[in-house]
Amino acid sequence: MNSIQLIYLVPLLPLLGFLINGFARNILSKSVVSVIGSGVILISFIISLLVFFQVNHEGFTAQTISYFDFINAGKIKVSFAFQIDQLSALFLLIITGVGFLIHVYSTSYMREEESPAFARYFSYLNLFVFSMLMLVLGANYLIMFIGWEGVGLCSYLLIGYWFKNTDYNNAAKKAFVMNRIGDLGFLLGIFWMINAFGTVSFHDLFNSENGIITSISAINSPALVGITLLLFVGAIGKSAGTSRLSNTD
Repeated sequence: MNSIQLIYLVPLLPLLGFLINGFARNILSKSVVSVIGSGVILISFIISLLVFFQVNHEGFTAQTISYFDFINAGKIKVSFAFQIDQLSALFLLIITGVGFLIHVYSTSYMREEESPAFARYFSYLNLFVFSMLMLVLGANYLIMFIGWEGVGLCSYLLIGYWFKNTDYNNAAKKAFVMNRIGDLGFLLGIFWMINAFGTVSFHDLFNSENGIITSISAINSPALVGITLLLFVGAIGKSAGTSRLSNTD
């Protein structure tokens, strides 16, 4: 069986874990929450492992799997698509592998929490993994931005998990604001990209044979410089928000 065709399950399973643990948090026991929260990540890791082995076979070329038209308005067409290559396959292993270990560790670390709060925490973790997977799998900047936004949202939710603590709430708000500043730069970069090139697809922009950006004669084009700087602002904002998450205990 072609494991590449199962790639949609890798982000879908953590999303299902988020929905189940989130909406059924008042009726599920801690043990069930732990099995669901950790189990979906484990299955995603197994599928990611199969994808990794297939991608590393000799002769494999990057593939773009399109599922449906996400935006289709006039000349603007953006597909909901995943790009599978050596880099994305490697990051799938890292995200799901390390994510599974974090989930297993959390089953003990959060054991003192009440069942609804315990399930809420695991739903946040599942959503975080889902967002990171969307970030690395997206075949265009818009799908990547959805994962980007999701990671920022989950940073806010996890930092402010103990919402009755004022210090944690303040830290969550600071992380949220910094992420929004970065996201604004990223979003403006995407808008400029659409205006300048008419596409946000990685393949259309960077393909070595007929890619739009690689075919531009003036590499110091104002559009390229401006878009790059705006995307860089997005990375700076995300880095600041992530550092806030890592420094919060």
